[in-house]
Amino acid sequence: MTRQFQSRCPTCHGQGETINEKDKCPKCKGKKVVNETKILEVHIDKGMRHQQNIHFKGEGDQQPDTQPGDVIIVLQQKLHDVFQRTDDDLLMVHEISLTEALCGFEFIVKHLDGRDLLVRHPPGEVIKPGDLKGILGEGMPQYKNPFEKGNLYIKFDVVFPENNFATEEQMKQIESALPPRPAFVMPTGEDVEEVNLTECTGNEGGKGRQEAYASDDEEHMHAGPGVQCAHQ
Repeated sequence: MTRQFQSRCPTCHGQGETINEKDKCPKCKGKKVVNETKILEVHIDKGMRHQQNIHFKGEGDQQPDTQPGDVIIVLQQKLHDVFQRTDDDLLMVHEISLTEALCGFEFIVKHLDGRDLLVRHPPGEVIKPGDLKGILGEGMPQYKNPFEKGNLYIKFDVVFPENNFATEEQMKQIESALPPRPAFVMPTGEDVEEVNLTECTGNEGGKGRQEAYASDDEEHMHAGPGVQCAHQ
């Protein structure tokens, strides 16, 4: 029985030709390619986005009788300490005190291009926790249209004062300046029970319910068969 095997020629390395030692290039040693270091200057235009590609055509590895490939640069957008980007819009979170939320405020936003934006809000226009306000045209420039920009949005986090921050007399003065409390009517009867509010975290209620469910399950496991509906 005759069997045929194909293997790569150890002399020409599958190229189909050999080069005399005296004719070999001293740089490539007859391999027809040399290693070369090349610096590519990457220009990032205004408004370019995360994961956007920049192509350098024909700058990839080269081989004889083969079209050279491309070098593709994939942009990775770094996180910023203040701003979050959504397309051409920017979002930032700013803390204000309860006094500022009720009586107005002003503060400076240091923008990405180095400008200082003066933000003012008049007294009497109340800012509630989580309110979102916008500054038109102060977002990111549009790609290939840098004179058009998105918007800058500011989400407000209102910081309330600590407990017992004011005296009883001061509290009366504050209450006199605020809208009146809603009227309260005490219900009559023996079913009225006064309870106390306590400080608790979000996990405490869930943990208590889980322990109660676990206790109920354990009781059912040790108890006998319960009452069942009769079959008709």
